[in-house]
Order: sequence, then C-alpha cells, then structure tokens
Amino acid sequence: MKAIYTVILLSLSNIFMTLAWYGHLKFREMDWFNNLSLPLVIVFSWGIAFFEYAIQVPANRIGFVDNGGPFDLWQLKVIQEVITLVIFSFFTLIFFRNESFRLNHLIGFVFLVLAVYFIFKK
Repeated sequence: MKAIYTVILLSLSNIFMTLAWYGHLKFREMDWFNNLSLPLVIVFSWGIAFFEYAIQVPANRIGFVDNGGPFDLWQLKVIQEVITLVIFSFFTLIFFRNESFRLNHLIGFVFLVLAVYFIFKK
C-alpha cells in the first residue's frame, strides 16, 4: 500500500512541479500574467513549487525503505523521473499543441522504462 501512496503522491507532486517549471510559458498568454516582471513570475512559480515540495517530501518519506517503505533511494529517483516524463508529456501535448511527440521521444522513454527495470532488478 505504501508503494501505491508513494506513486500517487509523486504523481501529484509532479503535476505541481511541471506547472511551476513550464506553466509560466503558457500563462504568459493571459494579459495579467504577461505583464508581470521576471522576478514576479519567479515568485509565482515558487508559490506553485511550494505545493510540489509539500507533496513530494511525504511521498519520499513514505516510500523510503529506511522509513518502512518499499523503495531504496535509487528506485525512488527512477520512479520520480519516469513519472516526471509522463506528466510532462501529457502537459506538453495538452497545453502546447505546437509541440509534437516524435519517434525519438518514444525511443528515449523506452530506455527509461528499461532503466526502471534494471534499477529494480535484484
């Protein structure tokens, strides 16, 4: 059950992270946001990132083997990276329709899935 909680929390955390890191590129289409100075955009993104950290820290604490979770640090990191790419891909395809998902992206993702396999292999 801790594995499921960890993956769910890491997924939620990555939604906020993606919004904090890349959302401002889409938000600039809104008049009120486009008029913000770069320092204010940074503060806005940090405000979003707060929620990412508020979810990510418990996810890692719950999932970490030394806290009774099922994953070691290597496994937590690889899970987080794969979740990040999945969330980022959906975000990009939904909000940035001028970006395309190409074969080289798919091949790269296959290698990441292989990385997960090898990291979890005993």
